[in-house]
Amino acid sequence: MVLPAPSAIAELLKPITWFPPMWAFACGAVASGASADGRVWLVAGGMVLAGPLVCATSQAVNDWFDRDVDAINEPHRPIPSGRMPGRWGLYIAIAWTVLSLLVALAFGPWVFAAAGVGLLLAWAYSAPPLRLKRNGWWGNAACGISYEGLAWVTGAAVMAGGAPSLESLILAALYSAGAHGIMTLNDFKAIDGDRRMGIQSLPVQLGDRNAALTASWIMAVPQVLVVLLLIDWGRPLHATGITALLVVQVLMMRRFIAKPRERALWYSGFGVPLFVLGMLVAAFALRGLGVPLFSGVPA
Repeated sequence: MVLPAPSAIAELLKPITWFPPMWAFACGAVASGASADGRVWLVAGGMVLAGPLVCATSQAVNDWFDRDVDAINEPHRPIPSGRMPGRWGLYIAIAWTVLSLLVALAFGPWVFAAAGVGLLLAWAYSAPPLRLKRNGWWGNAACGISYEGLAWVTGAAVMAGGAPSLESLILAALYSAGAHGIMTLNDFKAIDGDRRMGIQSLPVQLGDRNAALTASWIMAVPQVLVVLLLIDWGRPLHATGITALLVVQVLMMRRFIAKPRERALWYSGFGVPLFVLGMLVAAFALRGLGVPLFSGVPA
C-alpha cells in the first residue's frame, strides 16, 4: 500500500483555513465570562477541535469530492496530483471526522452537539446528494454557521462547562449570518469557472454588482443588530467601538461594490478583519455583563 507523504496530508488539511473557527472559538470563550486561569489545556484542546480537527475535516471532505474538478482547475492539489494516492483522501476525511467526534465527546454534550452539526454541514456542503456548495445561498450559509457560529458556541460551552448564555447564542447566530457575506467574497474569483461547472454562486445568480451589494448588506445588517443589542444591554462603549469598525467597513464596501471582481480580494484582506475584530469587541461586552441578562437575575 502506497502511503501519502506527511506534507501531502498537511496540504490536504489546509492549516491556513483554521484561523477563522479558532478565532470564533476564542470569541466564544471570552464571551462566556469564565476565567482562563487553570484552564489553559482546556482552551488549547478546544481550539484544536475547532481548527485542526473540525475545520481540517471540512477541507479534506471538500478536496475528495472536488477531485475531478480540481484535476482540471487545480491539478497541483494533493489528490489530483497523485501525492495523495488511491482513496487516502476519503480515508483521512473519515478518520478526522471520527477523531473530531471523540475529542468533542470529552468536552460534554454541548460541545459534542456543536461539533456534530459542524461535521454534518461539512459533509453536506461537499458530498452528494446535497452538495450544498452548488448553490451560493445554502453553501455559504453552511460555511458561515460552521466557521463562526458553531465555533463560537463551542468556545462558550467549553469555558462555561455547559450551555452558553442566551446572549452568547444570539451573537453567535448574528455573526454566522454576517459570515454568509464573507463567504460570497470568495466566489468572485471563480465566476467564469462556476458558470461552466453549473455552480450557482451568488455572483453567478445575481451578477457582479448585485452579488456585491447583497454580500455587503448581509455583512452589515447583523453588525447593526449587534450594536443595538449592546446598547440595550447597557454596553454603550462596546457598541460605539463596533459602530466605528462598521463605518470603516461601509466606506470600503462602497469601493468594493464599484468593482467587485477586482476588489473582492482586497476587501477580504482589509474589510473582513474589521468584522472579526468587532466579534471580539462584542465578546468582551458579554464578559462585562457578569450575570447573563436573560438568566432572570439582574446584571
